[in-house]
Amino acid sequence: MADLPPAPAAVERAAGLAGPDAAVQEVRALAGGTHARTYLIRTANPEREFVLREYPPGDDAPGNESRVLSALGGLGGLAPRLLASGAGDAPGTGAWTLISRLPGTADITPGHPAAWAGQLGEALARIHATPVQRLGELQKVPERPGGSLAAVSGPAAGPVSAGWEALASAPAVLTHYDFWSGNTVWEGGILTGVVDWSGGALGPRGFDVGWCRLDLYLLYGEHIAAGFLESYRHASSALPDPLYWDLWAAARSHEDVESWVPNYRELGRADLTAPELRKRHTAWTQHLIRALGDPLPSSCSPSI
Repeated sequence: MADLPPAPAAVERAAGLAGPDAAVQEVRALAGGTHARTYLIRTANPEREFVLREYPPGDDAPGNESRVLSALGGLGGLAPRLLASGAGDAPGTGAWTLISRLPGTADITPGHPAAWAGQLGEALARIHATPVQRLGELQKVPERPGGSLAAVSGPAAGPVSAGWEALASAPAVLTHYDFWSGNTVWEGGILTGVVDWSGGALGPRGFDVGWCRLDLYLLYGEHIAAGFLESYRHASSALPDPLYWDLWAAARSHEDVESWVPNYRELGRADLTAPELRKRHTAWTQHLIRALGDPLPSSCSPSI
């Protein structure tokens, strides 16, 4: 997808936002992610940078991303700002969003994974602390295709189905929906922002926590996933037991974890081949199932 040229109308819009004398100096495809085509647009006179995200025809993600980013208003610098949006300007093209560029780049190969994972936990706690009153009418996670019970499969699906009522009815927070390490940007070893808000919704905090822990297990193993959770708990004082949220993440990724190969490869983890991802996903799922004990932990109850 990233080899296709960007929408001319979006590039022209970026130049117009930069100023009346601005000229487009560079348009470059960015790595990471397969859902949308993402480009960096640089202008001169003045020097400005924009990020363009283009989606397939019929995809509702750009509309949702526009709503979410408008409601967030930059989230204190943690999220990009929506600058413009538009429909596809050629047959077979979809809608697009033009957003501000956050400083830094994606980094899933840190020199110190434990400290890196700790910052991920702190950032997610900040996201979840956003007052829901300012978010308007965002979608709810269980109403989305990937957040429904129909999306679960594999060995973890049974426990998730059994505890579904408590999982789905847990108190809602601002949920990124695809909070994994590749959707964050870094500069000088410091997390500077979170990108790809096209799935932003209202949902249980454990939805994001379990998803990120799965990603960290695939990348670096249980120790780093545990460090992320400790950091999140310290920053939020919430989610005492992640087991069923981890099971939910495993169950909704069971069928397509191999398709994540390009996401990891483009960001420097070519070792995570399809067989390797399946092997690690299976090991994580088996670990979680072994950890199952008595009924649904209190962390999954609606009182959380």
